[in-house]
Amino acid sequence: MIIFLTGLVVGILLLSEQPRNLQSLSPEPARGGTYVEALTGNLQRLNPVLDFYNSVDRDVDRLIFSGLIRFDERGVPQPDLAESWGISRDGMIYNFALRPNIKWHDGEPLTSDDVLFTVDLLREGGDVVPADLQSFWKDIEVIALDQNNIQFRLPEPFAPFLDYLSFGVLPRHLLGDMDFQEIVNAPFNIQPVGTGPYRFDRLIIENDQIQGVVLSVFDQYYGARKPYIEQIIFRYYPDSSAALAAYRQGEVEGIGNVTTDILSEVLNEPDLAVYTGRKPEITFVFLNLDNPQVAFFKDRAVRKALLIGLNRQWIIDRLLNGQAILANGPILPGTWAYYDGIKPVRYDMQAAVENLKQNGYVIAAEGSSIREKDGIALSFKLVHPQDELYTAIAQSIQSDWAKLGVQVELEPLPYEELINGRLVPRDYQAALVALNLTRSPDPDPYPFWDQAQATGGQNYSQWDNRTASEYLEEARVTTDLAERARLYRNFQLVFEEETPALPLFSPVYTCAISREVQGVSVGPLFDSSDRFSTIMNWYLIARVPSRQDTAPTASGQ
Repeated sequence: MIIFLTGLVVGILLLSEQPRNLQSLSPEPARGGTYVEALTGNLQRLNPVLDFYNSVDRDVDRLIFSGLIRFDERGVPQPDLAESWGISRDGMIYNFALRPNIKWHDGEPLTSDDVLFTVDLLREGGDVVPADLQSFWKDIEVIALDQNNIQFRLPEPFAPFLDYLSFGVLPRHLLGDMDFQEIVNAPFNIQPVGTGPYRFDRLIIENDQIQGVVLSVFDQYYGARKPYIEQIIFRYYPDSSAALAAYRQGEVEGIGNVTTDILSEVLNEPDLAVYTGRKPEITFVFLNLDNPQVAFFKDRAVRKALLIGLNRQWIIDRLLNGQAILANGPILPGTWAYYDGIKPVRYDMQAAVENLKQNGYVIAAEGSSIREKDGIALSFKLVHPQDELYTAIAQSIQSDWAKLGVQVELEPLPYEELINGRLVPRDYQAALVALNLTRSPDPDPYPFWDQAQATGGQNYSQWDNRTASEYLEEARVTTDLAERARLYRNFQLVFEEETPALPLFSPVYTCAISREVQGVSVGPLFDSSDRFSTIMNWYLIARVPSRQDTAPTASGQ
């Protein structure tokens, strides 16, 4: 007891001697420094209405321009130029309130007229704006209620509408007196003025060619805080190998796109940190469920066996150098709409064989290796893109299914012919295709899987399932995100049960940034420019605060 009491007293005395304001003095990000990144490609036009077909322009535009809203890595809309918005009960009217006192980089105020002006440009986009986007905006009425409030009126409810509002807004006061063709060729496109966190500073010109662009922090940026990195420089290179060589020569600190041909070399660079994010793509094998020549595709047991008997992980590891993730359904993983209760499909050749046997598909003829049922052999033609990678993937699929007793003939085609000549007219049996959902954070699986799209739409498998279609149709007109997530969960469960098409993988995007740049994180991407979504957290300089910085201040009387 005496020893215990003595220890207690000593402990109390020691605690009483501790500093009262002891605080952790860990380094804090500070403003300053320059980050230089290598982009693969060439500058064309730094204009968000004109950058649809050049991803490296979009990378730069992401930092110069702002949209009404932006999307986080899960595809959830967040305020940007608009500080708030409201949706009518019928889902046909959207009202947006702009943040007050937003300045263009030239000091002029941004108003709702700038938004109207940009929408008008999207409507008359010629051959530089996708035709379906032009058509979409022609059906939307846009009204400037006043300088800071704007209204969109839709002809019918359309929940994915917010997807269309992340476009970069352009300054009417600089471009409003030009027609569309004049804007396409305007000097503005190489001397842009936006409202984003970085402003255009200057071009880097060498040998009379544009070799780079310099951006500097915009001090009047409307955001809650400014970026830490003072200056960002983009330099252009013809390919990833040239970008890596530039890094090794000390010209750049980052490589915007690390392709598989340089990945192993980049991973061996000790001072480069490699970041990956899921691309907005899913590669499928579509099965034509309404083609009488392959009527066995209507048998769910066959579809299940084909998926289980496909070594997708081998394809990812060996053919894609590990640069992809398995796809378990028709909605991109990591998004708000993805249901993580979907059971991953494991490769199991034996289970696939047993599945076919139990459902009457047997090798009947002596000396044959092809399964059949009721005299109909499991034999079909697989069309695929005519390139080296997809040819290798198709050959791997062919080999796996041969072990199942399924005969597959391969037919390579140019991608445009595969889509327009085979999928659109439904003139195919099976097709290896990548669905590209770039710049579409809203999942909206309706175009690819709803009954109404089986004829004339993009439901290339011609899947005819009323239950799944009802979920998709309701989710398309419901603006409540939680309710939409519930409907998409139910849809994914039906898809999992029926397996109308075979999901293979989603590729990943890879970039590399010097370890000296701190605060970097990359999540799932809807566009390559999304790697800059956390740019406000990046920093090159850190300082340790003094105790005076952290000391409490006395309040005044």
